Amino acid sequence: MIYNIGLCQFRPTLLKKQKNLDTMWKMVEGIKADLIVFPELSTSGYVFNSRDEVFSIADDFEKSDTTAMFLELSKENDTSYVIGFPEKSDNFLYNSCMLINPDGSKYLYRKTHLFNEEKQWFEPGNLGFVVAKGKKEVNIGLMICFDWMFPESARTLMLKGATIIAHPSALVLPWCQQAMLTRSLENRIFSITANRIGTEINGEKEFLFTGMSQAVSPLGEILFRLEKDDEKVQIVEIDTDKANEKNPTPFNNIITDRKPEYYI
Repeated sequence: MIYNIGLCQFRPTLLKKQKNLDTMWKMVEGIKADLIVFPELSTSGYVFNSRDEVFSIADDFEKSDTTAMFLELSKENDTSYVIGFPEKSDNFLYNSCMLINPDGSKYLYRKTHLFNEEKQWFEPGNLGFVVAKGKKEVNIGLMICFDWMFPESARTLMLKGATIIAHPSALVLPWCQQAMLTRSLENRIFSITANRIGTEINGEKEFLFTGMSQAVSPLGEILFRLEKDDEKVQIVEIDTDKANEKNPTPFNNIITDRKPEYYI
């Protein structure tokens, strides 16, 4: 099936949720696709100094204006969206992303593998790796940023039936973009890594984000890769059936050839 996937690479403003929501709306307004992925913590920025800062800008997934806005935008543009955001649930904080669909359905994933100081603000995700139906009933696997470091993340999503991995990110290390070629290849799956750009400063902390958001084919081919400082939406047409081809040779299958009894 022909499917149009893409991402929005931009620079969120720290602790300015409404400004970020306005930017995200304007960047994708009128752009129709099947799936568009935004970066990690798109609505909040990334470089926090306290849990109070995170709580001040975190959203309740079921009741937030972020969820409501993307439900409206998804219906208007007939596009599924994956959005990274800080989530509050009771007195807990999670680094989360939501999948919002034109039919009004919505799904939540909480980041499993927290990176660096994220461990001071967020709880580890407790939902497991989520594969959910996107537009046209395509299976979308959700993972966030540093989840890429653990091959089990992408492998679990593939084994759960994902056709596309949606991967909101806020990357500061230099290795992820290239590693995702391998994650796509070893699982014969499409991936979309939506990174942010810019330098973000909060007091004495300063983080430079690497941009270079990309889409990758099941053969590990870069379908597109943005520049480090591009602020743009990029869409590419794919054939989802390519993610069903799990036989690298006539005698091998990447699922049935696995030997989990020998894996630690």
